[in-house]
Amino acid sequence: MSELFDAVRHPLLDDQKACDILIKHSLKSNVELINKIGDYIIQSGGKRLRPLLVLLSSKAFGYQGNSHIKLAAVIELLHTATLLHDDVVDHSELRRNQPTANKVWGDHASVLVGDYLYSRAFQLMVDVNNMKVMEIIADSSNQMAEGEMLQLLNCHQPDITEENYMKVIHCKTGTLFAAAAQMGPVLINAEPYHIKNMYHYGSCLGTAFQLIDDALDYSGNAKEMGKNLGDDLLEGKPTLPFIRALSQVKDADAELLRRAISEGTVENIDKLISIIESTDAIFYTYEMAKQQALKAKAYIQEIPESVYSNSLLKLIDFAVQRRF
Repeated sequence: MSELFDAVRHPLLDDQKACDILIKHSLKSNVELINKIGDYIIQSGGKRLRPLLVLLSSKAFGYQGNSHIKLAAVIELLHTATLLHDDVVDHSELRRNQPTANKVWGDHASVLVGDYLYSRAFQLMVDVNNMKVMEIIADSSNQMAEGEMLQLLNCHQPDITEENYMKVIHCKTGTLFAAAAQMGPVLINAEPYHIKNMYHYGSCLGTAFQLIDDALDYSGNAKEMGKNLGDDLLEGKPTLPFIRALSQVKDADAELLRRAISEGTVENIDKLISIIESTDAIFYTYEMAKQQALKAKAYIQEIPESVYSNSLLKLIDFAVQRRF
C-alpha cells in the first residue's frame, strides 16, 4: 500500500514540501503552549490526504499559480482542528500511535488550539482573495459542524438507520474531501459542471475512505492503525459494520451489541468482534466503499489525462484498498 500512495503523491513532492513548510509556519504563535501543541501535531505524522487532493485537483486542471499551496494548508488546518475537537468530544486517548493532545495537555488547551487553527485557516483563505473559495470552505465548515452534532445525537443509539449513518459521514468526512477536490477548477474559473463533478468526486472519495476506516475499527491491526481496536464501540458510535451486523443477529447476540453501544463498553470486545465477523457486516461495508469508489472514478472521466489525473484515480484505489 505504501507503494501505491507513493505513486499518488510522486508528481507533487515539491508542492507537498511547500505546503508542509506553510503549515508549520502557520502553527507558530506568540503563545508558547500553542507552539508546543502545534509541533506535537506535526510530528504525529499522517498522510495529509486532503491537502494532497487540493494539490492534485489544481494541477489536473492546469492551475499555474501558488494559491493552491495556501488552500492545501487551509484544508489541513481545518481538518486538524476538527481532530483536536473530536478527540475531546470522544474522550480519545490515542491517535496515530501516540497520546492525543487532550490526553497530554487537557481538554481546555486542545479545544482552544483547535479554535486557533480554525482562525489561522481562515486568515490564509482570505489571502487567496477568491470569493468562490471562501464560499465553499465556509459552507464545508458549517456542514462538518452539523455532522459532528448529528454523530453526537446518534451516540449510544443502537437503532440508527443506515441512511442516518451515511448522512453523518457525508457531512463529517465527505464534505471536506469535496471542498478540497473543488479547489482546482475553482482556481482556474472552470465551467460549473467541472466544479460540480469534482465536488461529487471528493464526496464519494471521502465517503469511501470513512467506510473503510469504520470497517477497520473491527477488523484492522490496532498498532498499525494508531488507535485502539473497538474505539467506535467504546465511544458509543453505531457505524455501518455495527448497523449491518445488528440487522442480522438475534437474541443474546443482538442484546450484547445493543448493550455495547448503549453503555459504550468494550469489556467483551473479542466476543463483540466475533459476533460482527459472524455476519457479512465487514464485507458489506467494504462493498459499499467500492461502490463509492466507482462513482468517484466516473466523475473524473472528462479530465484530460495527465500524471495528476492518474493520481486522482490512484487515490481512489488507495482509499479502498487500505488494510493497515
